[in-house]
Amino acid sequence: MPNPSRPRKEKGVGPARTLVVVESPAKAKSLSKMLGDGFEVRASKGHVADLPERTLGVDVERDFAPTYEVKKEKKEVVEELKKAARGKRVLIATDPDREGEAIGWHLARLLGLDPQEPLRVEFHEITPKVVRQAVQAPRPINQNLVDAQQARRVLDRLLGYNLSPLLSLEFRKRALSAGRVQSVALRLVVEREEEIEAFRPEVYHLVLGRFRVEGQDVEVEARLQEVRGQRLWLGEGEKEGKLHLKEEAQVQALLSELARASYRVGKVEVKERRKSPPPPFTTSTLQQAASSRLGYTASRTMRIAQRLYEGVDLPEGTVGLITYMRTDSVRVSPEAVERAREVIGQVFGREFLPEAPRAYRNKKAGVQDAHEAIRPTDPARTPEAVRKYLSEEEYRLYDLIWRRFLASQMKDALYETTSALLPSLDGAFVFRASGSVLKFEGYLRAWGRGAEEASPEEEPPLPPLLEGSPARLLEARAERKTTEPPPRYTDATLVKTLEELGIGRPSTYAPTLETLEKRAYIRRQGRTLFPTPLGREVVGYLRAHFPRVVAYDFTAQMEDRLDEVEEGRAVWPRVVWEFYAPFLEELSQVPKKTCPRCGRPLELKVSRYGQFLGCTGYPECTYTEPLEKRESEPLEEACPKCGRPLVRKTGRYGRFIACSGYPECDYTRDEAPSTGILCPKCKKGEVLEKRSKRGKPYYRCSEKGCDFLSFYPLLPEACPKCGWNLVQKGKAKACSNPDCPDYAGPSRERKQGPEKPRDWKDLLAFKDRLDSKERAVLEKVDSGSPLTQEEEALFKKALFKLRMAKGRAQKMKA
Repeated sequence: MPNPSRPRKEKGVGPARTLVVVESPAKAKSLSKMLGDGFEVRASKGHVADLPERTLGVDVERDFAPTYEVKKEKKEVVEELKKAARGKRVLIATDPDREGEAIGWHLARLLGLDPQEPLRVEFHEITPKVVRQAVQAPRPINQNLVDAQQARRVLDRLLGYNLSPLLSLEFRKRALSAGRVQSVALRLVVEREEEIEAFRPEVYHLVLGRFRVEGQDVEVEARLQEVRGQRLWLGEGEKEGKLHLKEEAQVQALLSELARASYRVGKVEVKERRKSPPPPFTTSTLQQAASSRLGYTASRTMRIAQRLYEGVDLPEGTVGLITYMRTDSVRVSPEAVERAREVIGQVFGREFLPEAPRAYRNKKAGVQDAHEAIRPTDPARTPEAVRKYLSEEEYRLYDLIWRRFLASQMKDALYETTSALLPSLDGAFVFRASGSVLKFEGYLRAWGRGAEEASPEEEPPLPPLLEGSPARLLEARAERKTTEPPPRYTDATLVKTLEELGIGRPSTYAPTLETLEKRAYIRRQGRTLFPTPLGREVVGYLRAHFPRVVAYDFTAQMEDRLDEVEEGRAVWPRVVWEFYAPFLEELSQVPKKTCPRCGRPLELKVSRYGQFLGCTGYPECTYTEPLEKRESEPLEEACPKCGRPLVRKTGRYGRFIACSGYPECDYTRDEAPSTGILCPKCKKGEVLEKRSKRGKPYYRCSEKGCDFLSFYPLLPEACPKCGWNLVQKGKAKACSNPDCPDYAGPSRERKQGPEKPRDWKDLLAFKDRLDSKERAVLEKVDSGSPLTQEEEALFKKALFKLRMAKGRAQKMKA
């Protein structure tokens, strides 16, 4: 049987002889334009296969062998790819990283291709020249990269499958999760908050002096540096052996002594300081700079960078503006360096070019150097030249990448720093004055002076001073300061800390932050990250029961071992066991919740209605309880119906007040505050002010049987046309009555029934499964007639029955 991955000669070959499979439709569109006739480009739309959703999918006894399934939403995509691959040479061009390699391996497996055949191509940049060269040089799939990704996926599944249900059981909340990188990142945020809370500010004083240098007629600002051989403690570093000016009386006594002393100009030093440019971007430094300079989150930065990489429509055609954006390498090809030097000479001037090109190396050992740093594909394509073809956020990020890359090949910035000591004549006190001047901008002409740069502080310049000149103290003053707690993390500083600790890799930082926010473990306030109460509780639980899971050193060590798998220096099942064995030991020591009926352990279960707790002894023991179980809160108020105490409860629609005598007494009322306005519809209940899940206010009647609803606050004034209450709609007033011409809401002139689903005709084939009332409602919907509130509820029920019947029929047919 011929191998479909190899080209073969055929009679009457059609226009598309090669199928190229990529991940994203946007990338497919760009490549189609570049490759032209003879190539068909299809997108897999991300991962096509994964571990099963509802089972572990990892055979621990057989070296953690994973079981993969085609993702439910990708079955149609895979079938289309199989049809498209028939009789064609197949090239797999997924993203050039570990994750892309694994997706390519799954695609090859599902399309019946041999991964050892030359079918894998990589596009480190999407430009016509590079793309055409790449398709001429395919290679086999790199199994080491696939194994490294498999190891990470298996580790995450083993951890999540065992730990996530425990967290849900412990905190009685749905959709809680834990992960190797996620949990450690959360620990960093929580521990920083604990540091801030435990911080006790200390008072210290700076002493500043204003001097006039005799004979030169110049004034100099200086800061007191030493008192009788002791350096002053300035709120940082060790205090031992330093003078801490804390008490006001101590400071005032010192100021008096300083005023009585005589001074001169001591040693004057003029130095040249050079500041070298930063290297071109890696994934983490791009995320840090975009956060600091543009205010973008890590995930937003990566989404924009993905679009810039996959291609933008320009007059000369579709082209990727930047190289691949997931990399931890600072290496740049010699050709790109030469092109950058040409552009620097043209845009900024030859004086900004160093004599020899700059070469950068990663400081950290073990960095994967397969990719280049993130750079423009063509430095001659300036941000202003392409601005009209980009969105504002794309332009700003491209401008940042372009400037960083050119700056990395420019000369050093040159500062001239001057420092002068002004000691007292008796040597008891020493003041120090300093200043700096930027003599040559160098790379700063392109890169600028961002807040994240550790550049020398630009101080006002000092006037020329002659050593030995007398100096008169005109004024001495003290500034009271307090020490500051460590700052809370931002996206930039958290990513930087994770990278310094060796935790996570380029592709993990953005999704990690996104998950922490999605799980409500952290919240944002501007750019600052705060842990939520739930996040703090989860970290406390993990530190108590799973110290290794959130240990910085252990997690960093695991990352290094996974890198060894990628380099072919370690076998992935052994690396997984190194993590899993201590995790199992910790897991076995966690106390389990037990069934109140039979004493067996409870476990988290899932039904069509969501998660719940059930006994592991099922079916012998049928005990269940809701996952999110909340205790009723007693109130000091009697039920108006039966006299029993009232309690505050939480239901699926929020909090409400109910009688403690339920089910004998069914009294309930809404807890929402009353507006004091009688309902204009039923004339019985009061209008309550409620809040939606998003926190927006709306107004409804307190009576159960009344469906009055308004999205605008009610006024005591009556509508002159119908008598209902008016509402405040912005600056204008309108009526709350849907049947009134002055109604504040959407027009009700044309009442229609519910919208029919797309598969309405298919569903009607199963209407014989419904009872007479449900069929009657279906006929009203089919004719477009409006439904009552009761009929709408019946229609939803009927629609559910029809969908179940259709699903069963399709399953039997399959």
